[in-house]
Amino acid sequence: MTDPTGGAPPALDRELHHPTRLALAAYLSACGEAEFAVLRDYCQVSDSTLSKTLSALEKTGYVSIRKGYLGKRPRTWAGLTLTGRRALARHLAALEEIAATARRAAGACAEDTTGS
Repeated sequence: MTDPTGGAPPALDRELHHPTRLALAAYLSACGEAEFAVLRDYCQVSDSTLSKTLSALEKTGYVSIRKGYLGKRPRTWAGLTLTGRRALARHLAALEEIAATARRAAGACAEDTTGS
């Protein structure tokens, strides 16, 4: 039996593999930066979970954090760095490669069962 992937498996990014991290990076890729509450609501997570997720992505250099005030209220904004944008692009390309391999394998299986 031949290897349907044609070699090494696609390189998924361990830092972006978790669904919340991936959703956060994808959201941030579409904007310059976003406020903490907006990100929390989009990802549907608690403040604590979002804070930990942002800290982990900041540690890898994928996200930058900016703190400031809106009026007298403290606010936190996050943005995807160039490193984060590149990592997201590579991760999405790996996911696309996995999906394409699955489609090719499904097509090969269908051909085998039909006798073509």
